[in-house]
Amino acid sequence: MLITDFLSRNALSKGMDVAITEISPKASGGSTVSLREPDDTGSYPDSAARREMTWEYFDRQANRVANFCLSRGIGHGNKAAMLMMNSLEWFPIYFGILRSGATVVPISFRYTKEEVSGCLELTGTDAIFFGPEFSGIIEDIHGKIPALATYVFVGQGIPENADFALNYRQSVGDFPSEDPGVDIATEDDAAIYFTSGTTGKPKAILQTHASLVSVCLTEQRNHSQTEDDVFLCMAPLFHTGSMMHWLGSLISCGGAVLLREPKPESILNVASREGVTIAFMLVPWAQDLLQALESGNLLLSDYELGQWRLMHIGAQPVPVELISRWRKYFPDQQYDTNYGLSEAMGPGCVHLGVDNSHKIGAIGKPGEGWQARIVDDDGNPLPQGKIGELIVKGPSVMKCYYKDEESTSLALKGGWLFTGDMGYVDEDGFIFLVDRKKDIIISGGENIFPIQIEDHIRQLSQVLDVAVIGACHKRLGEVPIAIVSLKPDCECDEEEIMAHCEELPRYKRPRRCIFGDVPRNPTGKIEKPRLRAMYKDALSN
Repeated sequence: MLITDFLSRNALSKGMDVAITEISPKASGGSTVSLREPDDTGSYPDSAARREMTWEYFDRQANRVANFCLSRGIGHGNKAAMLMMNSLEWFPIYFGILRSGATVVPISFRYTKEEVSGCLELTGTDAIFFGPEFSGIIEDIHGKIPALATYVFVGQGIPENADFALNYRQSVGDFPSEDPGVDIATEDDAAIYFTSGTTGKPKAILQTHASLVSVCLTEQRNHSQTEDDVFLCMAPLFHTGSMMHWLGSLISCGGAVLLREPKPESILNVASREGVTIAFMLVPWAQDLLQALESGNLLLSDYELGQWRLMHIGAQPVPVELISRWRKYFPDQQYDTNYGLSEAMGPGCVHLGVDNSHKIGAIGKPGEGWQARIVDDDGNPLPQGKIGELIVKGPSVMKCYYKDEESTSLALKGGWLFTGDMGYVDEDGFIFLVDRKKDIIISGGENIFPIQIEDHIRQLSQVLDVAVIGACHKRLGEVPIAIVSLKPDCECDEEEIMAHCEELPRYKRPRRCIFGDVPRNPTGKIEKPRLRAMYKDALSN
C-alpha cells in the first residue's frame, strides 16, 4: 500500500469522521467551519478560528488536485512544489500531487526569494502551489524558472501572478473528485525534501513512496497510536519532522489538530479543548511553555489535560534539564525522544521509547527494521563508550541527494547513511549524541563538543537558551565562545557565567560570553552558521 491508499481506506471506513482540525488563535472570527462530503463542495473562509475536514472530504480534494495536475501534463517524471504556511489545504495538495504520480517538493516558508528560486531550478519543478503570504516572491520569479509553467494560488480569488486557484470554487476545485487511478510503484520517486541547512546550504533529498509508507508504520508502532488518539501537530509541514509524525494518525485513522502559531497559552488551550492525547514538541516551545508555568503566567489547574498521555520531542539534541523540568509539571505523562534526519525520512530510525525514562539524555536504540553503529573516520565500528560518527541503515534511507553525486557518495556507503552526528553507545546499548561533526571545536588538539558546554550553562536558572561556537585562536586553533539568551526579567553577567563554567575542564571553558538571541530554524535547531556570521568580528578577536 501507498500512503495515498491509507487515505482512501480511511475515507471508506471513517469518511464522516473529522481527520484534521485547524486552529488559528489569531483569527478574527470565532466560528467553526466544517467540511464534509458529498454535500459540501464549496469554498470556505480561511479566517475562521476553527476549521475541520473529514476523511472523505480530504480524499476527494486530493483527487481533484491529482486530476488537475494530470490535466496540466504533470504526472510521472514531473515535480510540483508547495510554498505554503501550515493549513488544512496542505494535506489534500500533498496527497493529490502524490496521486498524480508526480514528485512533491515542499519548500520552507522561511526561504528568501533567491533560495526559493534555487530550489525550483535545482529540482526542475513544473508547478507550484503557493499561499497568499508568498505572492510577492512568486511575482518576482514568475516566468524566470525554465520548467515552471503552472502557478496555483491557494486562497480566495486568482491574483495576476497565478494561472489557477485552489479555493474549492474555482479552477482546481472544478476537477473530478474520483481517484484518477494512476499506476504508482512503491519504489517510484515520491518527494524531494530539503535539509535544514544548519551546517551550510540546504541539499535536496530524494525519497520514494516506500520510504513514506515505512515512516507511517514506524510512527504508529513507536507511539501505539489508535483511532482514539488526537495528535497535536505544530511544526512546519514542509519539514519531515512534522509531516512524518502526522503519518501515525493517518495509518491509525486517528484525529489530528493543526495549531497555527503555537504559543504556551494556545498549546494548553487546544490540548484541553480538543482532547489532545499526543503532542510533538520542539525545544523552543517546551522552553517557552515551562517558562510560562514557572513564572505563574499560566496555571495547569485552568486546563483539562488528563487525557494528554504522551509528549515526544526531537529535531535537535534535547537538554536533560529541560525534560526534568517538564516532568515536574507533567509527572504522569509518557515521554519519548525521536531521533531522525531528513535523509532518513524524518523521525524514528532511533528512538528512546516510552518505557526508558531512566535513560533520558539518550536518543535511544535503533527502531524496528533499523540498524545503527558508531564508527571512526574510516567507517570502522567503535567499542562501547568511544565517541564516533553515528551511521544508520533502514527502510527509509534516502535514494540520493538530488543532482549531487559527490554529496551522495559521501553520505551513502554500502547502504549505510553517515549522519554527521557524533555519539557513543553505553553499556546498555543506548545511543547518546554529543554534537554535530561539523560543529566540533578543535582546541589545542582536543575535541570539544559544544552541546556539553551548552548543557552545563543551561543549569543556571537565568538562562533561556545558549549556543557555543568556535572562535579562531592563533595558538590553539579554536576556542569556545558562548552566546547566551536570558529569560525575561532575569539578570546575569559574564562573570557569573564564567564562574559557573569553572566546574568544566579548563580547555572546555568558554573564553568569552556574549549575551544575545540564539536563532533557531523552524524545526528548533540552532542556526550555527548564522551565529558565526552574526559574530564574525567577535570571533576573530
